Amino acid sequence: MSPPDEKSAPTYARAGVDLDKDEGFVDEIKEISRSTFRPEILSSIGGFAGLFKAPERYTSPVFVAGADGVGTKLKLAALMGRYDTIGIDCVAMVVNDLVVQGAEPLVFLDYLAMGEMDEEIAAEALRGVAEGCRRAGCALLGGETASMPGFYAKSELELVGFGVGVVERDRVIDGSSIRVGDVLIGLASNGVHSNGFSLVRQIVDEGIAAGKFDLRDAPPELNTSLAAALLAPTRIYVKSILNLLRDFTLNGIVHVTGGGFDGNVPRVLPSATRARIDLSAWPRPAIFDFLARHGEISQQEMRRVFNCGLGMILIARREDADDMLERLGGMGERAYRIGTIEAKQEGEPSLLFEGGQQDPAG
Repeated sequence: MSPPDEKSAPTYARAGVDLDKDEGFVDEIKEISRSTFRPEILSSIGGFAGLFKAPERYTSPVFVAGADGVGTKLKLAALMGRYDTIGIDCVAMVVNDLVVQGAEPLVFLDYLAMGEMDEEIAAEALRGVAEGCRRAGCALLGGETASMPGFYAKSELELVGFGVGVVERDRVIDGSSIRVGDVLIGLASNGVHSNGFSLVRQIVDEGIAAGKFDLRDAPPELNTSLAAALLAPTRIYVKSILNLLRDFTLNGIVHVTGGGFDGNVPRVLPSATRARIDLSAWPRPAIFDFLARHGEISQQEMRRVFNCGLGMILIARREDADDMLERLGGMGERAYRIGTIEAKQEGEPSLLFEGGQQDPAG
């Protein structure tokens, strides 16, 4: 039997995975990640795993780990051909969850997969990851890139992140110290952040099909294009919260992600307490009114799905609230006193809303 023709013989490259091209991309990843490194890093990009040590200033360190992804917001990024913000989203969704426990994020790892590795798209996304790490003060320790032909559509990608942080054992924040009379402080979001995009995309797809608007349109109330408003990256609150923790006590922190207020605030509340939230206490970004109007979404559903303008909620002692608000303002955070912690009887709801928009959208 004659040997197969080299041009027709099955190879990994012919199957859609170019090992030479993918391995060459590692050098660019090393350069992208270099500016994020911390002194605790003991290895460099390219090994089988990353090595790091706990900062020496911690006497009883507890490591806190988390993982998350960008979700279907990636579909919108691919549709617009814009990948510079989604890397920030990926980092934000993880490190914001770490700091909720009082942890300082130390390292971050990413997983990026495409049907066929497009180095330009991948590099743009990873530069966003590096920017997110710089904003959070953590190191981009490593990750994985994968070519998966036939699994993902051309120019589409999956982007997931994993992070580890550290906190002193006696400084872990778990909500157990929340007391009646505590104050809720809301930190403004950049908009939709990275949750609820299955609903967002349904509203957008139906609006475009009906000729009501286009992603490149700039509705007057948004002061930017619809695409830009929706792709605005998730705000990273790490440095502001760690700054507060040096001088103040936070009894609880809520990262307002999937599930909105209803799904996240009760997670930190002791069983005998509830939160009363004043919906008129902060300005809701126009993008949420746009979505509620065009999607005919009730305000209750908006609060169950979206952050409605607050990406993080801090629960603090009443006597510290004014000083904390002043400190947050000095760090560039738009912060608002949005409610209080009350006693709750058995059978009563964990959340009460007052003021603001509560009627179904028309």
